[in-house]
Amino acid sequence: MDESSPTIEIERHRAAIVRIDLSIPVRVALAAELFNENTTFFDYGCGYGGDVARMAYKGYVSAGWDPYYFPDAPLVPSDIINLGYVINVIEDTEERREALLKAWQLTQQVLIVSAQVLIDNRGPDKIAYGDGIVTCRNTFQKYYEQSELKAYIDQVLGVDPVPVALGIYFVFRDEQAKENFRASRWRSRSYIPSIRMPSKRFEDYREQLQPLMEFISDRGRLPVKNELPESAELILEFGSFSRAYKVILQATDEAEWDAIAYRRSLDIQVYLALTEFSDRPKFKDLAPEMRQDIKAFFGTYYEACEAAEDMLFSLGKPGVIQNACRVSKIGKHLTTALYVHVSALEALNPLLRLYEGCASRTIGRMEGATLVKFHIDKPQISYLFYPEFDSVAHPALDSSMTIKLPDLKVTYRDYSSRKNPPILHRKETFVTRDYPLYEQFAELTHQEEIAGLLDRRHQIGTRQEWENRLAELGIEIKDHSLYGDGAIGMTHGS
Repeated sequence: MDESSPTIEIERHRAAIVRIDLSIPVRVALAAELFNENTTFFDYGCGYGGDVARMAYKGYVSAGWDPYYFPDAPLVPSDIINLGYVINVIEDTEERREALLKAWQLTQQVLIVSAQVLIDNRGPDKIAYGDGIVTCRNTFQKYYEQSELKAYIDQVLGVDPVPVALGIYFVFRDEQAKENFRASRWRSRSYIPSIRMPSKRFEDYREQLQPLMEFISDRGRLPVKNELPESAELILEFGSFSRAYKVILQATDEAEWDAIAYRRSLDIQVYLALTEFSDRPKFKDLAPEMRQDIKAFFGTYYEACEAAEDMLFSLGKPGVIQNACRVSKIGKHLTTALYVHVSALEALNPLLRLYEGCASRTIGRMEGATLVKFHIDKPQISYLFYPEFDSVAHPALDSSMTIKLPDLKVTYRDYSSRKNPPILHRKETFVTRDYPLYEQFAELTHQEEIAGLLDRRHQIGTRQEWENRLAELGIEIKDHSLYGDGAIGMTHGS
C-alpha cells in the first residue's frame, strides 16, 4: 500500500453481493462444461454463499469459506475452486497474493479467477487508496487491465491462465486438460451425413456401425486401436475399421465425410495458430486424441505448426481480412463491417475465425455476446449483447465491448438505460439457415418488406426512428414479440 494513502479502515465484507442467480464466473464454468456429475466445488471468499447453495441445488458437492460470513468453515480441497471477485477487493498487496496462492493450493483441477477489469473514472465518491480506490461504501476496488490480470496470475502461480471472458480466467492443474479445453473452443460442430442410398449390408449392421459414424463425424478420421469402445465387435465383424467405413460409404456421400475431415483440420490449424500468443504446448502435452488427429491430417506436429503459422501470418497481408469479410456468405454486410451471430462463427472462413480468435484468445469473449462485429475499416472486433435476440422482433442493444487488435485496448459501452437504443432488423442475415428460428426471422423480414418498413435502412436504426417509420406508414404493432399474429402482429391503421 502507498504510504501516501489516507488511513482508512476498509470494510471488505460490504463488497459482498446478494445475488438472485449464479455469479458470472460460475455460469461461464458451467457453460464451458468443466463440471460433470462427480465434480466437487468450493467457493473461496464466498460472501453470503449464494454460489455454494445454488451449486449444491444443482447436485454438486459444494462448500465455501469467507473470512467474514463463514470464518469457521473448513477449507476443502476440491476439483473446481472459485476465487470470484476477491483479489480486487483486498487492499493489502501481500494478503491479495496470499489469497490467490491459498485458493490454488486447494485446487485439484481448475481454479476460476475473476476480478473487475473495467476502469471507472474517479469521482467525488471515490478516494485513491494504494493501487486502487475506496468506494462510497467504504470498500476497496482495484480495477485491473485484462492483460495485467493475466500477468498477475501467471507471476504469482507460475501457470499460464486461459482467458474465457472479460476479467475471468481458468487456471488448469493438468497441462493436457488445459490444451484440450483450448482446442475445444475452436472445434466445429459435428454432424453425421444423412443416409442417401442404404444398402442391405449397411441396414443389416446399422446399429453396430453407428458408434463408428459418430466417431468419424466428431474427429474427422478413423479411430486407432482402443479409441472406440466398440472396436472389438466391429473388427470381428468387418476385419478392420477401413472395411467398416466402406460399408458406411455405400449408404452416404463420401464428399460430406471429406468435408468433415477438412473442417476438422482447419479447426486444428486455428487452435495451433493461436498458441503463438503463449508458450506453444509440447506434443506430449496434447490430449491423445489430438495427437492422433495431427498425425492423421498433417503427418507430424512440425508440419501442423507450419500450416498454422502460415495461416496466422496471412492475416497481416493487406486487404486479407477486408476481402474475407466482403465475400463471406455468412453474416450481415454493411459498408464498414460484417455482423455475425456467435452461433455462426464456426461456419466462417477460417481466416475470420482466427482473426476473432486473436481477440478472444487474449481477452476472452464478452459474457452473453450475441453478435460479433468484424470492422472492415479498422483492426478491431466488437461483441454486442442483445438479450432479447430470439424473443423480440427488433431487440435493443444492451451493451458492447470493442477490442482493438494492435494494442488489445478494451472499450465497454452500456446502452441498457438509454431511451433510444440501437435495434436490429433482418435478423435472419446474422445466422445460418440451420438456426432454430431462421424461418421465423425470414418471414418477419418478408412481411416488413411488403409493408415498406425496410425501404429506408439508414432511418430505422434506433427504437425512436423505427417507431417514427411505423407511424409514417400508419402501421400499428399489436405484439412486439416474435410470435404475434403473422410475424409480429402488424395491422395497418385506419
